[in-house]
Amino acid sequence: MREFLIQEGFPVGGGNPLVLIAGPCVLESGEHALDMAREIASIARRLEMPYIFKSSYDKANRISLSSFRGPGLEEGLEILGNIRSELGIPVITDAHTPEEAEKTGEVVDIVQVPAFLCRQTDLLQAAGRTGKVVNIKKGQFMAPRDMSYAAEKVLATGNRRILLTERGASFGYHNLVVDMRSLVIMREAGHPIVFDATHSVQMPGGADGESGGDWRFAPHLARAAVAVGIDVIFMEVHHNPARAKSDGPNMIPLTELERILREVLAIDRIRRG
Repeated sequence: MREFLIQEGFPVGGGNPLVLIAGPCVLESGEHALDMAREIASIARRLEMPYIFKSSYDKANRISLSSFRGPGLEEGLEILGNIRSELGIPVITDAHTPEEAEKTGEVVDIVQVPAFLCRQTDLLQAAGRTGKVVNIKKGQFMAPRDMSYAAEKVLATGNRRILLTERGASFGYHNLVVDMRSLVIMREAGHPIVFDATHSVQMPGGADGESGGDWRFAPHLARAAVAVGIDVIFMEVHHNPARAKSDGPNMIPLTELERILREVLAIDRIRRG
């Protein structure tokens, strides 16, 4: 399986240590994002776990027009760039159009292609042309084997630094399920595999025009995914999910994060032998 550097001295894949991607769903403010990044980075250091900060500058696919979307591209990238420089950690965020991918690639270490957009050829290729790592989230409607075609669109740009993310599949209305076989099948494409534990317990549109969910199931799915074998665990985290501006029900409370990661790492060590 392919391995590569997220940044200098930060490898992923190929048997390297399990990586953590974590942060609040959306950038609520510069101060809040920096505080969250600092707290999560401190936990990751204690656990000797490589860490990447994640948050979105624009939640462009919310079900309701009244939903909080974030600060927007320019202010959001300024916040992310500040976190990257002040804390010295890599950052990842979503891009929704080819133009956004180009601008985002100037700031972040990983350009993320959202699940709903994972077949958008122009977006995938724009992300690839940035030269940054590209994380493609598997659409809720996508078969795992078909993700190899999404990856090929990025590979066609000459960029081979690709992550593939499982985040659950649609199961009827307002519900997702995770087929752990997906992790094995997507790995056959040769790219490092990410498991998004918190979006996998989301209930899209299941809370009267907002996304519902139940974060309590995320640790169980995370442990299962690590037992199957992944390279990166993705978790959205908030210090007070009940007051979060986006995806609160499926975000992990900051106070629970270290305990959950310790359990995940213990299973990962056993799997690796």
